[in-house]
Amino acid sequence: MAVRIRLRRMGASKVPFYRIVVADSRSPVKGKFIESVGWYDPRAKKVQADKEKILNWIKKGAKLSNSVEKLIVNYSIVSAKELSQK
Repeated sequence: MAVRIRLRRMGASKVPFYRIVVADSRSPVKGKFIESVGWYDPRAKKVQADKEKILNWIKKGAKLSNSVEKLIVNYSIVSAKELSQK
């Protein structure tokens, strides 16, 4: 099973809100997920994520999507150095 850490769109029409989830790469965007590790609100420009959970999933072999990788590095949740070490 290929596991990815990616965004899951939530919220109403024209009011986006995203959850950062760990999911099987074959599951649909709004489908099942394994675990929720944080959230992102683009309107308020806020991100909250659990660093330990993310690093733990990366150790287990999960891959980050491009958008999640940019979010957690730009908002200083996880440094690029920590991601490259895993």
